[in-house]
Amino acid sequence: MKKAGIVGGLGPESTVDYYESFIQKYQARMGSKQTLPELFINSINMYNIFKYISEDRLGDLSDYVGGAAKKLEEIGADFVIVSANTPHIVFNQIRENVNVPMISIVEATYEKADELGLQNVGLLGTKFTMAHDFFKKPFLESDKKIVVPSNDDQAFIHQHIVDELENGIVNDETKEEFIKISNKMIREENLDGLILGCTELPMILKDGDLDVPLLNTTDIHVNKMVDFTFSD
Repeated sequence: MKKAGIVGGLGPESTVDYYESFIQKYQARMGSKQTLPELFINSINMYNIFKYISEDRLGDLSDYVGGAAKKLEEIGADFVIVSANTPHIVFNQIRENVNVPMISIVEATYEKADELGLQNVGLLGTKFTMAHDFFKKPFLESDKKIVVPSNDDQAFIHQHIVDELENGIVNDETKEEFIKISNKMIREENLDGLILGCTELPMILKDGDLDVPLLNTTDIHVNKMVDFTFSD
């Protein structure tokens, strides 16, 4: 049985979600509540992530998150994940410097979208995830369409992720506005799916809130973790 290493704290709410979800899915796979997986969590500061990206210090970002991943490798993790979408801006650089497998949330989400036959998806997340190309790249390379909200809507989403969701606050008015923005994208871009490209977004957007499938990146990522834990 492989031991997972989680770079967490990005933010705390989603790290808890990763941990609880991984435990539940592991126990379901084992068919018993009387067993628990061994895993490691290295919790770092998400505000450093935002600072490095805002200042275009991607080398420092890679060193910071990569250093956290290396520590997990050193204490015995058999594989490592980074429990947030935004730091995947430098995922490829980090993976090159870690000697155990790393599971990408972007690659896992693309594979799920492809499995579902989605061709035209929307992407919500922090302003960094929506503005940069790292999440869009695998979709565009496969001739799939991936779109983001308007600049004003991106600013609104980012502000409320950072000020509310990252601090465990779920506001009904914010949810209504997120749904309004999403429905506008679905209508204008004829979307057939929507990526929740921030691991806090499942706190506020749920299955059934919209008329297209929601790709919950946390859930998709955790499923890959469980599969790898049980792999040969």
